[in-house]
Amino acid sequence: MKTAAGLALVWMLLCSVPAMAGKADVVGVKVLYQGQNLFVFSVTVAHHDTGWKHFADKWDVIAPDGSVLATRILHHPHEDEQPFTRRLQNVKIAPGVKHVTIRAHDSVHGYGGKEMDVKLPR
Repeated sequence: MKTAAGLALVWMLLCSVPAMAGKADVVGVKVLYQGQNLFVFSVTVAHHDTGWKHFADKWDVIAPDGSVLATRILHHPHEDEQPFTRRLQNVKIAPGVKHVTIRAHDSVHGYGGKEMDVKLPR
């Protein structure tokens, strides 16, 4: 009985190895105001990318009401570049919005890692 339980535990651990990379975390954000309600976001994401099956694949700019204002798609794993920073230009945000939330997404866990709230410069 102990042997079967031990084998089951080993099997579960082996099957969960790709999930060990964890969720994608936003660890830094810089925002520049371009004028005319347009912004440039430079977002730094940390995630232990393990290859094409488990990597940080995008980040979003979220309005206070929960709507997605913009998404930066990340087209490949960044196994050798951690954390990594990517920009997104010409993000139009209404004048009444004073702050946004940046969240990251990975190909296994989806959302759920560390997010950052950012005050918008105007």
